[in-house]
Amino acid sequence: MEIDTTYYERCISTLEKAHELLLKSNPENIDYDMYRSACIKEFEIIIEQSGKLLRKVLKPYFHSSKAVDQLYFKEVFRHAVLRNLISNETCERWLQYWDNRNNTTHDYGVNFAEETLKLLPQFISDATDLAVVIKQQNNN
Repeated sequence: MEIDTTYYERCISTLEKAHELLLKSNPENIDYDMYRSACIKEFEIIIEQSGKLLRKVLKPYFHSSKAVDQLYFKEVFRHAVLRNLISNETCERWLQYWDNRNNTTHDYGVNFAEETLKLLPQFISDATDLAVVIKQQNNN
């Protein structure tokens, strides 16, 4: 089964562009707020998609699809480490992103959004790398 990463990669590109425009914006202008909101939303979408796509990659390693579908997000990434799909350090960053994402769903304050923005350069890199890992599994 081929795993389609088109939407995932489009979201990463959208986040990269929004982040680039955010960095060029004056924090006093409404544009800054719009780009910050776009960054936070794309961050959330990419995290959700990362877990879903990685579940698909892991299915051949489990006795049933249902077993994989029942894994929590953090377990999915830990299993990816066990299968040598990602490094332990990368996994730890994804767990941090997940914790941050859980906080964004409960706190949309400016300070929290700014904390999320600090994670974006590494997050974009990790998401891009994960897309490569998923595509490589298509070829196996």
